[in-house]
Amino acid sequence: MVTNNKYLSDFEAKKLICEIGRRVYNKNFVAANDGNISVKVGPNTIWTTPTGVSKGFMTPDMMVKMDLSGKVISGKLKPSSEVKMHLRVYHENPDVNAVVHAHPAVATSYAIAGISLDQPVSPEAVVILGTVPVAPYATPGTQEVPDSIAPYCKDYNAVLLANHGALTWGSDLMQAYYRMESLEHYALMLMYSNNIINKTNELNCAQISDLIDIREKMGIKTGGVPTCDNGEKVKAAEKAEPAQSNDQLIESIVRKVTEDVLRKYLK
Repeated sequence: MVTNNKYLSDFEAKKLICEIGRRVYNKNFVAANDGNISVKVGPNTIWTTPTGVSKGFMTPDMMVKMDLSGKVISGKLKPSSEVKMHLRVYHENPDVNAVVHAHPAVATSYAIAGISLDQPVSPEAVVILGTVPVAPYATPGTQEVPDSIAPYCKDYNAVLLANHGALTWGSDLMQAYYRMESLEHYALMLMYSNNIINKTNELNCAQISDLIDIREKMGIKTGGVPTCDNGEKVKAAEKAEPAQSNDQLIESIVRKVTEDVLRKYLK
């Protein structure tokens, strides 16, 4: 993750949270009052979204300021009970300066199915996200949720919440939001290629290795590395006899039947 020690001012943070809220709402990443957003404005302080408010209709005066222990410092409204997730990410990974939680439909469908996003099908997905694991199911708003995501906060850039939604984080709020966009786009590509087109050409080991090098040169040290067993499958297939096409198979049968008939006729 790219380390960025420059914090937004209170004014900038509240304004940007509202802007990101409108984006996630307009993209249908959330419905009604779903989702929550937070950003650091100091080593031990964040601004976060309030409970019970649509992310598409927030104003800066609604935001809640807290410290990383969960104590409210200022704000007229109450923070979301799911801010516990955000606080846990900040505690587990000090490089994180912003967190976004949403329920994008396709990515959440993978979370409902308990399927991690780890197929190497897109260079952008490998570089921006790497792999996205599924955290075990936990009751929303309880301590179970931060406990369920804790193992993933240091080594990944995003996590699916089983039967719930998705969580992304980053060195600033825009990076955390862009990772949510990339997450849903990645899930959508996998859905189309695996279940509609029914054909997926995965990147091989060498291609993945090159992309990980690019990612590291960009200063991104997290994300996980997709598996590349597809490369082995390709090699194994090359050693096997090529499969006959339908036309070749029909031609072979016709030729054999003809030979048998002629052999009997000439006797």
